Amino acid sequence: MSDLIWLSEGQMRRIEPYFPLSHGVPRVDDRRIISGIIFVIRNGLRWRDAPTEYGPPKTIYNRFIRWSRMGVFNRIFAALAAKGGKPDQLMIDTTHLKAHRTAASLLKKGMFPDVSDAPKAV
Repeated sequence: MSDLIWLSEGQMRRIEPYFPLSHGVPRVDDRRIISGIIFVIRNGLRWRDAPTEYGPPKTIYNRFIRWSRMGVFNRIFAALAAKGGKPDQLMIDTTHLKAHRTAASLLKKGMFPDVSDAPKAV
């Protein structure tokens, strides 16, 4: 597959300090497994559908679950975001926001606070 995702050596150097230490048996290649995790999540695949180039799906899944519970990915994201500085603008993708069917009527019923200074229509 030509569309596989592989983290570069520079990218790995940036995130390696946040990896937990290996106890006992050395871990499988971190670059391969992290690249597999990114590929599966980006493409919305099931773990078992990960390409074989990334290694056994069970290994990819176990590493993702274990490191997620340990907060490894949260620390990586927080550190990378902090290095980027404050964003100039924020964007919200509303494709995942859902409103209940009665949400449109909340303003009419007076259940939604009016925060504008505009005069009310009679």
